[in-house]
Amino acid sequence: MIQYVKQGGDFGRAFIEQLKERSANSGKKVDEAVAEIVETVRKNGDAAVRAYTERFDGSVPEKMVIDQADMQELVKDCDPAFVEALKKAATNIRDFHARQKQQSWMNTEANGVMMGQRVRGLAKVGLYVPGGTAAYPSSVLMNAIPAKIAGVGELVMVTPPGKDGKPNPDILAAALVAGVDRVFLMGGAQAVAALAFGTETVPKVDKIVGPGNIYVATAKRQLYGTVDIDMIAGPSEILIIADEMANPEFLAADLMSQAEHDVLASSILLTTSEKIAEETIAALYRQIETLSRKDIINQSLDNFGAVMLCDTMEEAVEFANELAPEHLEVCAANPMEFIGKLDNAGSVFLGNWSPEPLGDYFAGPNHVLPTSGTARFFSPLSVDSFVKKSSFIYYTQEALLQSKDDIIKLAETEGLTAHANSIRVRGQ
Repeated sequence: MIQYVKQGGDFGRAFIEQLKERSANSGKKVDEAVAEIVETVRKNGDAAVRAYTERFDGSVPEKMVIDQADMQELVKDCDPAFVEALKKAATNIRDFHARQKQQSWMNTEANGVMMGQRVRGLAKVGLYVPGGTAAYPSSVLMNAIPAKIAGVGELVMVTPPGKDGKPNPDILAAALVAGVDRVFLMGGAQAVAALAFGTETVPKVDKIVGPGNIYVATAKRQLYGTVDIDMIAGPSEILIIADEMANPEFLAADLMSQAEHDVLASSILLTTSEKIAEETIAALYRQIETLSRKDIINQSLDNFGAVMLCDTMEEAVEFANELAPEHLEVCAANPMEFIGKLDNAGSVFLGNWSPEPLGDYFAGPNHVLPTSGTARFFSPLSVDSFVKKSSFIYYTQEALLQSKDDIIKLAETEGLTAHANSIRVRGQ
């Protein structure tokens, strides 16, 4: 089921390379198919979207646009306990992300010079939400709430209709709780293109966020530059660092919580205890029999799962920083001592009572995280993801003339004589 390696060393380095390769490019056929869809939507707008919706989703919904009043009516079909859980999670997510909000600022110097930075939300943002078995209301909260806190002018959502032409009510409940302004029943690369270019009914947005299949991810990649995007997400991953005080039953459960996402998902345990390693593997075999997605879990653990023994916790930390995982759990006697040592991870979960699903659904930090080692230089989705910043400068005549010789020298050294002249004419 899962590889058990008693000596990490060279195997660990090779395993990292194997994990990187699983996030391969989409391939020429997908690229070409997506490029054709994107161009057709750019030229033909709503007509193209309707045609692709009928082709890929089976039918065109009677009503393609759902406003907040419609959402209120449709969410009556949802389990009230589910809606209440959404609201509680949304409260935690808002509280965490509200602390990220930045303010515009200005600084005035004694000579009259004023400089500062203006921070404001993007005008329009599009949120892509998958349908079918990959419909995750929690992702709606994680994407939409930071956007609203950032001050985004209009937040629209696109999501594929079901076979009956209707939206998933659980997705709409999350959209309503999170403050989404409008929902368009369309999916796939055609929905991404509609958001990027705008159509007769779909607004052109400044940024597109949210997960999707390979066609959606490819469309986002191809349209980056026409529109901003959040990230190109790879398969999910979890790395757990555990000492002899960890609970093997917990470790096994947490490894499988990521493995069930996808056959390409990666679940790795690094431990300094041979006893913990062996008992965790035994717990995996016991627990998997009760899980509905055990076939996916088995395939994921077979190909991209590992339990590795490390000589020291320092060795485990070094490996974690090299792998730069999406999710990193520390199940140790004193997990807090590792906060300053773990530099490369999307989100860190400290202690036996902070499992990864806590972050996925409820705690508050964002679950849209960098994957495939990109946590070395990317950050989780945040309020910053939905703002833009402009600087401003005001100099008095006296202040500019005091600095003119230095500016002219710098400009002329770079060979930009027109730059120098712009300053010089003001000093004559």
